[in-house]
Amino acid sequence: MKKSRTKLFETIYLQHQPMVLQMCLGFVKGDKDKANDLLQEVFISVWNNLEKFKGSSTYKTWIYRITVNTCLQYIKKEKKERTYPISEIENQTSVANNENITNSNIQRLYSAIGQLKKIDRLIIMMVLENQDYNSISEILGVKPTNVRVKIHRIKKRLETILKNNKNG
Repeated sequence: MKKSRTKLFETIYLQHQPMVLQMCLGFVKGDKDKANDLLQEVFISVWNNLEKFKGSSTYKTWIYRITVNTCLQYIKKEKKERTYPISEIENQTSVANNENITNSNIQRLYSAIGQLKKIDRLIIMMVLENQDYNSISEILGVKPTNVRVKIHRIKKRLETILKNNKNG
């Protein structure tokens, strides 16, 4: 039993690690160290709860939920510990990741995503992960049509944030 659990975990990790890392990066505005810490926490939780998985959803959906919960707990904890103005955080992250144009654009996107509400961050990270409306609606517990409307509004908000940051 121990060997098959380990093998299952390895398979799950290899299949879902990129998705989880991308979600974590979105929640921590592109900070790779924090994202890797969250990634580790997510998979520790997956390991600890693997035997409790009932199969009522796919592993992907289950891991998404764990990732979201882990990231939201992190944000809540971080908010209690300290609060910095978003502009200060943006300046630190943009200086740290100013390697080339691609990294700069990715950092701008993560910074813009970081300015969204928590639920909007979650939704747009799932969109970036190429999740379909049905998957997103299942994870969030809302109707697919509601997801479509939310995504449209989030994209418009991101356009505005990116445009304002470029001009400012």
